Amino acid sequence: MFTEIKGINEECGVFGIWGHEKAAELTYYGLHAQQHRGQEGAGVVVSDGSSLKLHKDTGLVNDVFKKANFSELNGKAAIGHVRYSTQGDKDGYGNVQPLLFQSQQGSLALAHNGNVMNAYELRGELENEGSILQTTSDTEVLAHLIKRSTSTKKEDAISEALQKLVGAYSYLILTEEKMYVALDPRGIRPLSIGRLGDAYVVASETCAFDLIGATFEREVLPGELITISDDGLDSTRFAMREQRRMCAMEYVYLSRPDSDLNHVNVHASRKRMGMELAKEAPADADVVTGVPDSSISAAIGYAEQIGLPYEMGIIKNRYIGRTFIQPSQELREQGVKMKLSPVRKIVEGKRVVMIDDSIVRGTTSRRIVRMLKEAGAKEVHVRIASPSIKNPCFYGIDMSTKEELIAANNSLAELCEKIGADSVAYLSESGLEEAIVKDKTIHQGICTACMTGRYPVKKQNESVISYTKS
Repeated sequence: MFTEIKGINEECGVFGIWGHEKAAELTYYGLHAQQHRGQEGAGVVVSDGSSLKLHKDTGLVNDVFKKANFSELNGKAAIGHVRYSTQGDKDGYGNVQPLLFQSQQGSLALAHNGNVMNAYELRGELENEGSILQTTSDTEVLAHLIKRSTSTKKEDAISEALQKLVGAYSYLILTEEKMYVALDPRGIRPLSIGRLGDAYVVASETCAFDLIGATFEREVLPGELITISDDGLDSTRFAMREQRRMCAMEYVYLSRPDSDLNHVNVHASRKRMGMELAKEAPADADVVTGVPDSSISAAIGYAEQIGLPYEMGIIKNRYIGRTFIQPSQELREQGVKMKLSPVRKIVEGKRVVMIDDSIVRGTTSRRIVRMLKEAGAKEVHVRIASPSIKNPCFYGIDMSTKEELIAANNSLAELCEKIGADSVAYLSESGLEEAIVKDKTIHQGICTACMTGRYPVKKQNESVISYTKS
């Protein structure tokens, strides 16, 4: 088993386009922009109006599409996916998305970001009714539910199937004639719609629009089912809209800083997190630095608010790619040194405030603190630009057990001692909300379940009724 340096793994990213003759090529670029959301596999399904064609493989987007023959992937519509597995076999080719299903009544392809919490129960029901599932992915369940619907209209069949799901999800569904877009009723996962000339574009993050020259149109609304075809865009609802609960970790760590999520820019929100953190937990220090890359924005905000210089005290090696290392202590230490290095002349003899976005298992924080002190830092004060993570995530982020979370099992003093810092402080829940939420109405709101233990969605057998309504 391999262990990644960073403690949090992204979920997945989806991209779709309808009405452009270069659909497959643009999907490649859209996925490349969202590579940070998943590095285990990538793929595209293209529709030419009469058939669906699939190209996918394990690996990074560049490697997967290096093998693609775009002259054969012709068509005006496509959906694509970059994968990080939270359910199913991590290394299996069969679980790489989009998933393509062929039948006499027409083909259907699915791309999914998130986690279907009741997938195990639904798989059991489907198997009892005669379905034979081909993957271990929770994504496949939706295809079988759609197929088993008695509704003759595809939109109604999809709506009925979505109503049976419990969890956090965004879906892109492609047939020969139409594309369907759906977001869970709490809007926990991000999903936006853009335009590129006359073409419609859909993506997990708006940074994908910027890369291909598309313009942002609007967010996909919680509980919304959108149908895109040559007739245009049509919107219906498969569930009542609930209070928005966008995943807070999208702003804290997961998304690119140039993306806008629910009308909030990620970089700007991270900078405000740093400013709120400086108000709540100032440090008597000489210099502020951030752990590359997701903590840089918060570090700039902290330094600006507290009146200390921001310096690049830690640099990231841009040329080693995504580093996986063997789970031995010696190789773990070497892996961190390969990826992150202190700038000795900046930190030597200084009292350093080290800003990080989060602490999950504590191993990376401990190594970075040690590196800074070995480089001559007199003191290292760790400031975390989010509340402490004490609870597992069931909505698509790879934090599945409480036992692995250092803040859930140690007091603040114990955590400080374990990572070797001179002090540690977290941003408060109210500070996080102040940095992210502009509109207190139903339109905005964040999920902080991993920090607070307040889960907006639970399965029925966990005493909270599923939010999915007819």
